[in-house]
Amino acid sequence: MDELNQNQANGEPQPSAPMPESTARHSQKPPKRRGGFISGFIGVVIGALLVWFIMQGESSTKEQSLVNGSEQKVDAMQTERISLDVNNDVTDIVEKVADSVVGVTNLKTISDPWSPVETTRETGSGSGVIYKKQGDKAYIVTNHHVIEGAQELEITFDDGSKTDGKIVGSDMWTDLAVIEIDAKLVKTVIDFGDSDALKRGETVIAIGNPLGLGFSGSVTVGVVSGKDRSIPIDFDENGTVDWFADALQTDAAINPGNSGGALINLAGQLIGINSMKVSEATVEGIGLAIPINLAMPIIDQLEEHGEVNRPTMGVTLLDLRSIPAQQQREMLKLPVDVTDGVVINEVMSNSPAQLAGVKQYDVIVEMDGEKIEDMVTLRKHLYNSKEVGDTMQMKVYRDGQLLEIEMVLKDGNSF
Repeated sequence: MDELNQNQANGEPQPSAPMPESTARHSQKPPKRRGGFISGFIGVVIGALLVWFIMQGESSTKEQSLVNGSEQKVDAMQTERISLDVNNDVTDIVEKVADSVVGVTNLKTISDPWSPVETTRETGSGSGVIYKKQGDKAYIVTNHHVIEGAQELEITFDDGSKTDGKIVGSDMWTDLAVIEIDAKLVKTVIDFGDSDALKRGETVIAIGNPLGLGFSGSVTVGVVSGKDRSIPIDFDENGTVDWFADALQTDAAINPGNSGGALINLAGQLIGINSMKVSEATVEGIGLAIPINLAMPIIDQLEEHGEVNRPTMGVTLLDLRSIPAQQQREMLKLPVDVTDGVVINEVMSNSPAQLAGVKQYDVIVEMDGEKIEDMVTLRKHLYNSKEVGDTMQMKVYRDGQLLEIEMVLKDGNSF
């Protein structure tokens, strides 16, 4: 005991005392590791949270990138819309010539039987083209049917300003008229082109006031669809063709109110005066214009004389086809094979026809070697091929005999 106490006092380890057997078996069970499980669980949670934060960060970055990209695209689109400035041949030409195309309003004084006050009203409207400026006057070409019967004319410029117009002259057969205005408001005068040089498929521009001044300065673009078209005209609307007008065909839209407006080539030159539109319900895309090469000599005569001095025979006429076949044989004594021609119905006193020896009921079948089928072909030969003072050779049937007659043509005002 003294030795044991001495060892404890010296700090030396003491041998253990033997344990009971039951106690020894119990102490051999493995210890519970609660601290390791908790640490693992916490690690898993932390890892999951880290993964979640990373994924959220990436998703937020992608969304922000998409938003920023969309904003950049929107900004780019907005910048493009703001800065876009389209210019091409058509816009440049329209800007150049627009001031030379005007509105023409036909005004008449209307009397009201219930009121002593007379009022001036619009009875029609169309378009016109300023082609000349000389001194204090300027000149507009338009259609005859636009100014027909007008007591007053009002001219409206592209900027909306207005002035009075005065009719210088008009021609029913070519549907052309010339108007005079004060030159002080005129900014632009159009140049004449060459309608003979046009090609099918060539781009043309029509400018005018379709359906009135509410659509003033309207621009349509098309091509030359055809040249040298011969269009039947019925002036008195009785169902009988009175004249065949030569015209250019285009698919540029031409509507009522475009009449008298400009048909322009890509050089900005006037190559036609818009005149008519085939308006049948089954027809679309056929616009017609008077070729400027045909219009120019008419414009010159209207400006200088107020009318076109055409050669005149001094007769009244009937189409042979309008006379029954029995009367053709019995009264006119025509051969059976003569079915086309023009009958002289009346000869005026001191006229070229009377001086040449033409008689009533002579039947004209030929002029200057050209076959005459009806009054339309006769007028076309006389008005397009002859001038005042020219000599014309005719073949006529009289009492069944074919005769040749020479006639010197005169102005209708000279007899």
